[in-house]
Amino acid sequence: MKMEIGFIKTDYLMKKSANLTMKSNFYPKRGSFKNTFCIFHEVELNEIEGLKEQFSSKAGSTYYYSEKGMYRLSNHWGRLANSKWRLIPMEKSTASKTKLGFANWDDFYPDNDIDLLYFIEVDFENYSANYQHRQHSSYDGKAILRNTTETAKVLKRVKNILTLTSWAKFYDEDIDVLRRKIVTELVYTNKSLDEIKREL
Repeated sequence: MKMEIGFIKTDYLMKKSANLTMKSNFYPKRGSFKNTFCIFHEVELNEIEGLKEQFSSKAGSTYYYSEKGMYRLSNHWGRLANSKWRLIPMEKSTASKTKLGFANWDDFYPDNDIDLLYFIEVDFENYSANYQHRQHSSYDGKAILRNTTETAKVLKRVKNILTLTSWAKFYDEDIDVLRRKIVTELVYTNKSLDEIKREL
């Protein structure tokens, strides 16, 4: 079920050059983003020009709300106090640790540590993997869904298979072929890594 975010909308006048323009402030209702999972995409700082800073956290992150979504300017991403907010950097990412990320309102999904909410996405070409929410459009309905703890365990094994080579010294088959076989089994079955290796 898609989560719904409530808003409080107010209007204010922003002076730009000689003109007065009516803008809207979108204030998410208190607690709207507690226990949520979201993927932000890094954007250029000029995207928040003309937007009013609407919230600043004790940790130093600042938030700007628009009709389409949220901008977050912060030097820390990932597992927050009660949410999981990940940032995908730009191809030409800035050197600064402080990044501006943007997410559409529809990109926020409910999160908890108990329900089977996450699956693992793999990029074999770049030897990388990460977890994604089951409500995301990329879910194929076949990958195993796991809770937060189990997802982290399996994701670690997947990343080790993708990036390390020592495990493959006992096999004669091409390592990239082996990687695809093992990782596919980890993602789409509940087999243990030892069980998968024995079946090779």
